[in-house]
Amino acid sequence: MKTIVAGALGECVHVAGVLNFLRLAELAGWRTVFLGPAVSIEEILKSAHLEKADLVGVSYRLTPETGERLLGDFAEAADPLRSAGVRFVFGGTPPVAERAVKLGFFEQVFDGRQTQDEALAFLKGQPIIQDRPHTYPQTMVERIQWKSPLPLIRHHFGLPTIKATLEGIQEIAGAKILDVISLGIDQDAQENFFHPERQDARRMGAGGVPVRSPEGYRQLYGASRCGNYPLMRTYSGCDDFIPLAEVYMQTIHNAWCAVPLFWFNEMDGRGPWELAGSIKEHQKLMQWYGERDVPVELNEPHHWGMRDAPDVISVVAAYLSAYNARAFGVRDYIAQLMFDSPPGLSDAMDLAKMQAVLEMIAPLSGPDFRIWRQTRTGLLSYPLNLPAARAHLAASIYLQMALKPHIIHVVAHVEADHAATAADIIEACQMAHEVIGSSISGQPDFSLDPRVRERKEELIHEAEITLKAISNLAPDRIQFPLSNPIVLAKAVTTGILDAPQLKNNQFARGEINTRIVRGACQVVDASGLPIRERDRLAQFL
Repeated sequence: MKTIVAGALGECVHVAGVLNFLRLAELAGWRTVFLGPAVSIEEILKSAHLEKADLVGVSYRLTPETGERLLGDFAEAADPLRSAGVRFVFGGTPPVAERAVKLGFFEQVFDGRQTQDEALAFLKGQPIIQDRPHTYPQTMVERIQWKSPLPLIRHHFGLPTIKATLEGIQEIAGAKILDVISLGIDQDAQENFFHPERQDARRMGAGGVPVRSPEGYRQLYGASRCGNYPLMRTYSGCDDFIPLAEVYMQTIHNAWCAVPLFWFNEMDGRGPWELAGSIKEHQKLMQWYGERDVPVELNEPHHWGMRDAPDVISVVAAYLSAYNARAFGVRDYIAQLMFDSPPGLSDAMDLAKMQAVLEMIAPLSGPDFRIWRQTRTGLLSYPLNLPAARAHLAASIYLQMALKPHIIHVVAHVEADHAATAADIIEACQMAHEVIGSSISGQPDFSLDPRVRERKEELIHEAEITLKAISNLAPDRIQFPLSNPIVLAKAVTTGILDAPQLKNNQFARGEINTRIVRGACQVVDASGLPIRERDRLAQFL
C-alpha cells in the first residue's frame, strides 16, 4: 500500500480540503497520514522521510504573496526527496494555486475547480487534463472502472424544444456533476420516428424533446462535448427498434440500451405491437446490442411496481429480465433497481426486495455475463412540497447505497411538479454527491437487520414458486420456457403476472389485489389479509 502524508503548510490552519483529499486517497487504496494545520516545512519533510511517503500533499489558503515565498522555500528544501522519487501535490485557493503552478515543482495543483471524480482519478494514477474528452472514458464499463468506488450519476433530461434541450445539456455537461445524460425524447420520436405520416403536431414535445431527424440527435450529442464529457443514452423506442438503434449508435453513441420485456406496446398504450410480438422484438433488440458489446438494461421490474403489483411479481420480473438478457447474448447487463415503488414501502422491506433480486440473478453472472447494479428513486414517490422532496431524495439515495450501486439514476426532487430543468438536475446531483460521500465514508450494514433477511428469504421462496408456474405453462417441446415469447405472454394473460392497475386491460387480468402490509406490498384476499403465492396461483391455475 502506498503512503501519502499531507497537511497545511506554514501558518495556514485550513485543513478541510486536506482531509477531503485524504478521504479520497483512502478510497483509492492509499495509506494516509494527516499532519494537521500550520505544519512547518521541516516537520512535513521529516514525516515524509519517517513514513516513507510516496506522495506528499501540502495546502496553503492565505495570502498569495506569502504563499509564493513559502512554497518556494518548500520546493527548495524538498527537492532532494523529489529527486529520490517522492511525488508532490498542492492544494489551495486559485490565486495561490496559480503561483504554485509557476514554480514547476508540483506534479499536480488543485485549485478547487477539479471535481471529486478528477481528484480520485489522479489518486488512482490517471492524469487530469482539464476539459479534454480522453480524460473521461466514453463507454459505460470503462467509466465505471475509472470512477470506482464512486458510482456513476445518471439523470433523465429532455425539454419540449430542441433549443432549450441543447442549452440545458451544455449547462449540465459544464457543471461536471453528471456522468450520463439519459435523453428524454417525446412519444412521437419513440414511436413514429420513421413514420412522419403518423406524427401529430399537436403532441410535439409531449414527454420530452421532439427529435425528428438524425441531425437532431447529432446536435444534442454535440452539446455534451464539453465539461466532463458525459455519456449519452436514450430509450429503445416503441417501434422500428433496430433501425432506431442504428440511428442512436451513429449519432449519440448510445451508452447502453434500455428496453422492457412486457411493455411499450398495446398493453400500456405506448406502441403498435401486441404483447407476444413486442416481447419477441425486444429480444431481437437485446441480441442486436449484445452482438455489438453494448450494455443492456431491462427497465422492466418497476413497471410492475408502479402499477401496484406485489413485491414478489417485481422480483420475478427482475429475474426474467436478467435471464432473457443472458439468453439473447448480452454481455454487460444493468440490473435496474427502483426503490419506493410502489410508494409506501418501508426502507427495510424495500431493501429486502432489492437484495432478493440480486441474490436470485447472481447465479446467472459469469465471464460472459457481467451484472452492473443501478438504483433509483421511485418516480411516483416524491411529495409536491420541495423541502420534503429534497429530504426524500437524500434519504432514498442513502438507502440505495446499501447495495453498493455502480450507477445511481438520480430523479430530481421537482419531478412531482415539473420536468427537471438543467438547474434542477445540477441541484439534485449535488445532493446526491453529498449523500454518496457520506455513505462511502462508513455506512452501517443494513442487510444485517433480521427483518430484511427474513423478508428477502421469503421473497426468494415465493418468486421461485411463481417462476415454476410460468415454466409449467409451456408444452414439453419448449426447452427454455422463460425466454419463449408465447409462454411469457401467457404468463400475463393467465394472471400469473398481474397488477391492480391493469384492470380492464386487453392482455392482463387486473384481478390481483395488493396492500402495503407491515411495510411490504403483498397480495391480499377479499378480507385484506395477505396470502401466499401458492394459494393465489391455485385459485386460477
